[in-house]
Amino acid sequence: MTPMIDMTFQLIAFFMVVIGFADADQNERIKLPSSELAKPAEVPFELPLTLQLTDQGTVLFAVDEYSMVELRQPLWREYKTIKARGGDPRQATVIIRADRKAKAGRVRELIKLCQDTQFEKFALRAKQEERYEP
Repeated sequence: MTPMIDMTFQLIAFFMVVIGFADADQNERIKLPSSELAKPAEVPFELPLTLQLTDQGTVLFAVDEYSMVELRQPLWREYKTIKARGGDPRQATVIIRADRKAKAGRVRELIKLCQDTQFEKFALRAKQEERYEP
């Protein structure tokens, strides 16, 4: 019995190391724009908050889809949760993954909404484009 338990714990440890949690906040509906200037983050964000803007202008937050008007309430709830856990919501980084067909005005509107709910740090995501040099 002991070897089976030992093997189970080894498998759990193996899968915890191998599994990629970085992709967990990504939705396959969002097709990021390409940019030569895009580069991966050097260090992970301390308090990441991922918002995904669809090409229709709705926002995917956690597992739900919201209009811009409906998003205000969940953002305040997130603000209060971070504060209740002893964190500083102003240090949270809002990661915006906007679809390449989303309008720039909607991205600005989303940033303004986040600023109205006291979030101050932002990171915009894009797909890294390969550089071709002759």
